[in-house]
Amino acid sequence: MKLGNNISLKLTLIVLSGVLVLNGWAQAVSDSLVYADSTIHIYLSNSDTVVIHHTDTVLVVVDTPARPTTQASEAQPEEKVDPTAVLRVISVGKIIWSLIFLLITYLIIKGLSKLLNILAERSARYRITVKGFIPILRILGWILAIYVVVGGVINPPIETIIAVAASIGIAVGFAAQDILRNIFGGLIIVIDRPFKVGDKIEIGKYYGEVVEIGLRSTQMVTPDDSLVSVPNGEVMNHSVSNANAGEPFCQVVAEIYIPITVDTDQVRKIALETAQVSKYVYLNKPIKVLFVNEVHQRRSYLKMRLKAYVLDIRDEFDFKSDMTEIVLKELINQKLVDAADLY
Repeated sequence: MKLGNNISLKLTLIVLSGVLVLNGWAQAVSDSLVYADSTIHIYLSNSDTVVIHHTDTVLVVVDTPARPTTQASEAQPEEKVDPTAVLRVISVGKIIWSLIFLLITYLIIKGLSKLLNILAERSARYRITVKGFIPILRILGWILAIYVVVGGVINPPIETIIAVAASIGIAVGFAAQDILRNIFGGLIIVIDRPFKVGDKIEIGKYYGEVVEIGLRSTQMVTPDDSLVSVPNGEVMNHSVSNANAGEPFCQVVAEIYIPITVDTDQVRKIALETAQVSKYVYLNKPIKVLFVNEVHQRRSYLKMRLKAYVLDIRDEFDFKSDMTEIVLKELINQKLVDAADLY
């Protein structure tokens, strides 16, 4: 580039050229500014220094920030995975201590659950309330045990926890979907509490007393003394009927079919007296007698429904049988109905 003899212009161009190079606005290669019979050179002496000189005299030397390199040869070498790292995290001693701690936790939870069951059975009034703490005790106990084992005994690095959790999550997500659904169902049952241990519930075709709410299933005893296990996932997908909703008493309905010509006033009186004198009745709740007309084999009948509350839900069917037997005997003894008219 040819310039005149204006020294000020020369110096201005020198500084301007240096600024352009320093800020990356000009190509960082050797370049020249020529004025009269002299030459000004602006070039990079190395990757970090810009040199501006006139003929053989250096005018400006400026250090520039190091430029990031993109050369593949200068890339950081990849860290090698140490295969013994896992053995240092999970040793034989840690495994043994973890198993011992989990065994102790199991025995403690089992012992406390049995103790709560014994205390609950001593009082019909507080039985359901006390048993309601058993599933909460189990869940909190196992959560605490797992936390102590992972954080206190094994104590792995956070990177290991994340990697293992991701691997387990992927494996479980594909192989144990039903188990996870049942576990989440059990947690929802414990938190939402649509029923508790000791309640009389109906799920689908099963009806009975809840004896255990586990992480995988809910167990109930039917009137025929059969133990039924219903997966918690199925419980969450069905409507649940709760007969007592945490109370020690529940309503019992005794149904008796009588001729349509019977004196309903006399029948109602007998039914009310029968329920009131029963040893199973809970008198703080009302007793009702209802009549409904139904047709059976082309004949009309009155279905009497005697509704009363039992003092203890475990006597539900004894109370129902007691009311039915006494009412029928009194109806026949007082000649209000004929035995041939009953079915």
